[in-house]
Amino acid sequence: MNRRRLAWILILIVEVGYLAWGAGAAVAPDHLLGPGGKAILPAGYEGYSGGSWSELAAAAAMAPGYMKVLYRMYGIYNVLFGFLTTIITVTAFRRGERWAWWSLLIGNTVALLSAIIYDRTVRAIGPFELTEYLGLAIVWVALALTIPFAAPGRKGVTGPQASFET
Repeated sequence: MNRRRLAWILILIVEVGYLAWGAGAAVAPDHLLGPGGKAILPAGYEGYSGGSWSELAAAAAMAPGYMKVLYRMYGIYNVLFGFLTTIITVTAFRRGERWAWWSLLIGNTVALLSAIIYDRTVRAIGPFELTEYLGLAIVWVALALTIPFAAPGRKGVTGPQASFET
């Protein structure tokens, strides 16, 4: 198996996982597991505020519902990001187009680091959240296997048609 094929398969696994998690957050945010088997949304609120989810609901009945709407929108963002990066992975990246390599590097780094920072900020790191670290490592390793500017014989090739050899 050549390096590019291995790389796009590894990245595809991460992107499909991103898409699946986003779908879960969009459809059923109450059922995404967080730390200690607690749902991620209450776990995040409790980790961040030090208060309890049930106390929040008692004090401001609409607040948990509003937070669920926000989390659902975050899930939709994840679905869209996962869908777009999946398309980029199986088309342009698979063909070796440089712009796709850079798009996957920047997009996945920003998206996964943002999720990691959020989890650390709210002190809610459970089993799914640990996969963000693993996913980022997998993407970086896969992209390292196909670094476009390190490819022999491709000096001076630029533009959207430029590709990387592996």
